[in-house]
Amino acid sequence: MLDNMPRGTICIEDIEIGMTRHLRKQVTDRDIELFAEVSTDRNPVHLDDDYARDTIFEGRIAHGMLTAGLISAVIGEQLPGHGTVYLGQSLKFMAPVRPGDTVLAEVRVTAIDHARRRVTLETHCAVGDTVVLKGEALVLAPSRKFD
Repeated sequence: MLDNMPRGTICIEDIEIGMTRHLRKQVTDRDIELFAEVSTDRNPVHLDDDYARDTIFEGRIAHGMLTAGLISAVIGEQLPGHGTVYLGQSLKFMAPVRPGDTVLAEVRVTAIDHARRRVTLETHCAVGDTVVLKGEALVLAPSRKFD
């Protein structure tokens, strides 16, 4: 994985509107197989080349939630980082991710509620110039006052 910042914690007292963090990850066949095993989602569109060739995708695709998990990684490791609690996430899947694709997962701070320690993040994933997923996350950020 390639990301733009070290892993750790940014406390709510230090978060600012417009802050962004990202990571890049190439999605491999092994990633897809492991996700199928852990999630128990063995839909053949993810695992069977012959089956997937005859679908609207014309080939195998990664699980959408595997791609969404990259957003979770940015939130949990970078912004806000360690100690963050997910409160909600909306997702809209725009295009498939295929084995071998490199996904850029990015989050951007759009709102901060200091009194409630809540941060709203615009989230998206892209493969090249194609947005494959977009949404919004609401998280409870760590605070120096409580940690």
